[in-house]
Amino acid sequence: MRKRGYHHGNLRQALIEAALLLIEARGPTGFTLSEAAKQAGVTPAAVYRHFDGREDLIAEAARQGYEIFADLMQYAYDKGQPSALAAFEATGRAYLAFARKYPGHYIAMFESGISVNRTPELAAASSRARAVLERAADDLSQHIPPEQRPPAAMFSAHIWALSHGVVELFARNSPGTRSPYSPEDLLETGIGIYLRGLGLIEPDT
Repeated sequence: MRKRGYHHGNLRQALIEAALLLIEARGPTGFTLSEAAKQAGVTPAAVYRHFDGREDLIAEAARQGYEIFADLMQYAYDKGQPSALAAFEATGRAYLAFARKYPGHYIAMFESGISVNRTPELAAASSRARAVLERAADDLSQHIPPEQRPPAAMFSAHIWALSHGVVELFARNSPGTRSPYSPEDLLETGIGIYLRGLGLIEPDT
């Protein structure tokens, strides 16, 4: 590949996209900045005009991932309206869809060890994604008496954890974790059990 050097039209984004491919193929610690530069078709020295090190590059990939994730969650929430239940369930499915469609971003966000507080921009993007699920949880739990209502942050964290577990164990081809049920079915039934426990949907008859 021809080296494009410092005059690449959008070198920063080219490096991020190269890193995402490497992250997906090798994991967040399985490549060097030099390899990312080679993948992007630029000299290694050019990388340092934009990133101080590999972790900065991964953090930016994670930030972009959270922005995409938040947009998908918001779209799912809006599409599920006016039913609070439909909106809530849609945000859970959006988590699974995101992990499948954007594996490099997903790994950078959740498996790289990069703190969401590494930069203000990353923290803001992460908070925006969490806020969508918290709003959906808050909407759904409004008819529960206030003294019995779980905090929206706790409620949404439980669903986030459930969604994350289904993705990690059954949606990313982890060795030895095949299930006779699809990830979608596992997530839907898991959310259903949780919501029935809170009295938010009627028991099966």
